[in-house]
Amino acid sequence: MLAILTITVAGAAGARGQESKGDMWETTTQMSMEGLPFKPPANTAKSCSFKEWKEPPGGSDRSRNCKSSNMRTTGSKVTWDVACTGPTMTGTGELVREGTDAFSGTLKFMSADGNMTITLKGKKVGGCDNPQ
Repeated sequence: MLAILTITVAGAAGARGQESKGDMWETTTQMSMEGLPFKPPANTAKSCSFKEWKEPPGGSDRSRNCKSSNMRTTGSKVTWDVACTGPTMTGTGELVREGTDAFSGTLKFMSADGNMTITLKGKKVGGCDNPQ
């Protein structure tokens, strides 16, 4: 019995010592578009990002073939460019980090269908092991 207790305690201590490879972020987005008579509901999703961002959490939409580029950081402000191919649109993103565990900002897109703004609000909710 003592051996099982020792293994359990040692295993728990070892698990605490392991650091996750990334940070799990929960990002809420709210879209508005010129000429749209209603406001679509907000969407909340989780994403696993590298601890040192290669792109902001929620900064790209892979379902619309969007890619981020030219990410720049000045103090707590992060800006980047976005290009999407499904549908075709381009835009810019800007967010402000609120400490190390939260951020807020906007994505502004231009397309043939009109201009769209997406507000972003994110918070770190834990660690993760498969950052993208």
